[in-house]
This record gives sequence, structure tokens and C-alpha cells, in this order.
Amino acid sequence: MKNLHSKLEQYAKQCDEVFLSEHLKSLIDEANKNIEQIQPEDLYVLAKDIILLDVREPEEFASGYINAHTVLTIPRGKLEFLAIEKVAKQFGQDVQIVTYCLKGARGSLAALQLQKMGFTNVKNLDGGILKWLQKGNTIHSYLGEISLA
Repeated sequence: MKNLHSKLEQYAKQCDEVFLSEHLKSLIDEANKNIEQIQPEDLYVLAKDIILLDVREPEEFASGYINAHTVLTIPRGKLEFLAIEKVAKQFGQDVQIVTYCLKGARGSLAALQLQKMGFTNVKNLDGGILKWLQKGNTIHSYLGEISLA
């Protein structure tokens, strides 16, 4: 068990090092500068034809998602391959899209990539699903509605 714990600590350290690398930080900064960051309360007033795009992994999505009229899930790692089929062909490239992830970074990166692919109306939820929950909102899962309260 100690060996497993040691390996998990090493893995966590490697993940931290990757996340904090200057190149990744630079990419995230570029995305944040080029993509409009909206606040959780801004979602209340957006049009019903908005697409809320969850870019987390499937198991993260299963743990809970932000409910909206149209919610799509495309993991960040598959975005470039699935965005045309799941978004552009069904809704067009001018549809309002708000991306989100757990904390905001993957959402910003995804939004920037969608913009580079020709989507014209893309924003990101600042702080991701965590900030959404911290503001007193709920998420939905197969267990029902979930909140931090």
C-alpha cells in the first residue's frame, strides 16, 4: 500500500509540474485574453438557443453538469475531431457557445480552439463548474440535483 501511495504522490507531482509549466501557462493566458470570460450569473440571461459545452472527461460529466436547454459534452482532447459533427453540422458555426470545465482553464483553451476553427460566438464560463457551484447554483446528475449547500 505504501508503494502505491508513493507512486500516486509522484504522479501528482508530475501533474503539478506539467500544469505549472511556462508553456501551458502561456497557452492558458492567451486563451483567457482572446476569449470572453463570463460569470455564472451571466448564464441566467443568455438566450435559450445557447449551447453549453462541457469539455470535461465523460466520468467528470457523469458526476454532474450544468443544466441548460442544450448541453453537449465533448472532452477537450476530442474537441477538434467532434466539433464539426456535433456542433457545426447541427447548429451552425454562428451559434452561441459557452464552454466550461472544472476550473476554467480547459474551457478557455477549448473556446480558443473553437474560435480558431471558425466558430464565431464562443465564450467561457470563468472559474468553471466549481465557481458555478460556489455561487450557490446546482448541477444535475443521474442522482438528481446537487449543490454545495
